[in-house]
Amino acid sequence: MKITVNTLQKMAAEGQKIVMLTSYDASFSTLLDQAGVEILLVGDSLGMVIQNRDSTLPVTMEEMVYHTRCVAAGAGDAMVLSDLPFGSYQESPQQAFANAARLMQAGAHMVKLEGGRFMAETTRFLVERGIPVCSHIGLTPQFVNTFGGYRVQGKSESDAERLLDDARQLADAGASLVLMECVPADLARRVTEAVDVPTIGIGAGAEVSGQVLVLHDILGVYPGKKARFVKNFMNEAGSIQGAVEAYVKAVKAGTFPAAEHTF
Repeated sequence: MKITVNTLQKMAAEGQKIVMLTSYDASFSTLLDQAGVEILLVGDSLGMVIQNRDSTLPVTMEEMVYHTRCVAAGAGDAMVLSDLPFGSYQESPQQAFANAARLMQAGAHMVKLEGGRFMAETTRFLVERGIPVCSHIGLTPQFVNTFGGYRVQGKSESDAERLLDDARQLADAGASLVLMECVPADLARRVTEAVDVPTIGIGAGAEVSGQVLVLHDILGVYPGKKARFVKNFMNEAGSIQGAVEAYVKAVKAGTFPAAEHTF
């Protein structure tokens, strides 16, 4: 059965963990879908794992449209979630809609955009015009130069309260998902309890509605520095399909992430 926003809401309400992985082409999309991954994220992380860039910032709309089309071709029942790349949505809600519409026409079922409460107006604008939104807060990689690097966010109580308010305002604006990256596990739990939409974590502990990782990281093929929240599932599985299935099983069972993967 096709995964929809209603499916995800029902899963979260029933305590079923949601599994998300990045995907950039049709072949992997088919494999991930058959392994039980509910959401295929066409991430602007492709700038780093495919293009060997040092950040996500150089990724273009044309590249995101191309990879979205490839992923959609093999997605099966899985939901396709596509990133709006840097510079494609920050200028105005109208700019965001024009570019989000291109991703939807290429086969996306939802778009993801980075930023806190200042993106609430844009989120509402998109949702009111038929485009589901996943909000991305915490460590937002497109802001790497503002943050001064890839750092854990929300460590102080004031920063935690700000992120909580960001999540509430984005959910109130109509976001279908709230994704949190590199935040303390306790804060991710508080956000999950505070909003009425499913939450997805990456480096955000286990007490969220679901998990996401970069495909290349779970397969151990990305040559960059391994983040604390990453686990190489190929070490145990021995095959690509086995690694993906092991990741799905671990997320569903709540055994990943473990304490060593959290902040």
